[in-house]
Amino acid sequence: MPGAGHKTYRDTMTEQQRFEKLYASFSVDGKLIHAYDLLKRAAHLWPQRTMVICDDDSLTYREVYLRSKLLAHKLREYGVRKDERVILYYENSVSFYIAYFAVWHAGGIVIPLNVFLSEKELFQIIAEAQPKILIVSPTLLEKLEKYPNGPLPPLISDIDTTSPLPKAVDPFDTEEEPQSLSGDDIVAILYTSGTTGFPKGVMVSSKNIVTNTLQGVSAFEVAKNERVFCPLPLFHSLPQNICVWAIMVVGATAIIVPKIDRRSLIKGIEHKPTLIIAVPALFGLFCILKNLQFPDVKYFVSGGDALSDKIRGFFGLIYGRKIGNGYGLTETSPFISVDLDDVTTPVGCVGKALPGITCAIKDERGATLPVGEIGTLWVSGDNLMKGYYNAPEATAHIIEQGWLNTGDLAYLTKEGKIVLAGRERELISNKGLKIYPQEVENVLLSYPAVLQAGVIGIKNNDEEIPIAFIGTKEPEANYEEIITALRSLCQRNLAPYKIPRQFYLQRDLPVTSTGKVNKKELLAQHSTKDT
Repeated sequence: MPGAGHKTYRDTMTEQQRFEKLYASFSVDGKLIHAYDLLKRAAHLWPQRTMVICDDDSLTYREVYLRSKLLAHKLREYGVRKDERVILYYENSVSFYIAYFAVWHAGGIVIPLNVFLSEKELFQIIAEAQPKILIVSPTLLEKLEKYPNGPLPPLISDIDTTSPLPKAVDPFDTEEEPQSLSGDDIVAILYTSGTTGFPKGVMVSSKNIVTNTLQGVSAFEVAKNERVFCPLPLFHSLPQNICVWAIMVVGATAIIVPKIDRRSLIKGIEHKPTLIIAVPALFGLFCILKNLQFPDVKYFVSGGDALSDKIRGFFGLIYGRKIGNGYGLTETSPFISVDLDDVTTPVGCVGKALPGITCAIKDERGATLPVGEIGTLWVSGDNLMKGYYNAPEATAHIIEQGWLNTGDLAYLTKEGKIVLAGRERELISNKGLKIYPQEVENVLLSYPAVLQAGVIGIKNNDEEIPIAFIGTKEPEANYEEIITALRSLCQRNLAPYKIPRQFYLQRDLPVTSTGKVNKKELLAQHSTKDT
């Protein structure tokens, strides 16, 4: 966030005006350009500007464009055409970019897969997606050797990133475009993390991507030569929006890391980012590292999980900066809102809905609730997904008459800001009283020895009771002392019915690939402990 002397409030009208200006500049005859054209436009405007940096590798916009065009010719030889699906199974690298845009150039639908999937999940997605071809990192080929469902589709793993490119050829004069492009074309299928069930394929259209990209960019005052650091796996919708799609709107440089470790994070920061977007766990790691330098960063934004008071407070103390709070879902491409105001707000405050997005808080009957009352957050806009792949019933369950049920509990402030209270499906009902795990977790995380906290509801006769899992690096000999202190802390800060009935302490809690506590695994752990 801006330091002292900076303007402290976002001007909502200016944000709306930025969105309208961007929308007009990316429209032809009143219709948004196709996502396919984003890279072509950027390569034409900024051919020599660096598009992506990964460790010591980097590529310019022109290089990514040309190399992806060359790979697209190979994909066509394998039969990839408009609407054909192509799985991209690759770690963060410059090769990821070349392969991603090659699929779009060939007219295909790109399906970037989580490189941490279990074999069962990986094989099931391949069988469900029925891809024309798989683009697989050489380091991941071994994972496919046990594929049980007959022969695999053709594989490509040799992506050229270094051979000389023809200098005399103008790539823009030899464009081979897919036919009959439309904003409603499905251009990507993004599989959810599957923390509460098997991953679902979120189908996003060209219009979804371009709209949400412009919505997100409009929230920031963008200058020339922006460098965006989003140290997350690119198969996730958040870094994909920021580091793959949005950079092309303004000619920014994406800084990515091959893996999330201290060395890679420090190296990424050495490339002098102007914007850092990360999950709370990574901002927690920045606090542990303590002496990082962020001289050029204008905005720090957290997303992907609930930001705790502990991390926000420590970051402010150590670096003298505020972490902005962003919010979205894969199903919304993904951004819904972001809070960049340099003022104190509730930890769950994620700002106003971005331009072009409407939100409402509804009760169980679908009635709209007044300001300040907690209910389910519903959103509407051109950024909503087309649906879940091969799952019309699941789609109908979440989308009704152009509105999407986020599954998140929230309330609206009188200023129109969204304040999150937790996931609807994680809500704990105890004798008719509601317990929001996020509130309890925030209290637990305020204790110095607690590094992670996950609160789940467990059936006990006809009611649910809260159970707390705690991640701590303290020795086991101290566990009883910590549990006693946590009970006392909860008694001082929570109503009696909200206090966890049991505390389980361990070295580390299971997490997803973005560092979010995996509550599906916690439920499984408790089931094991209970038997």
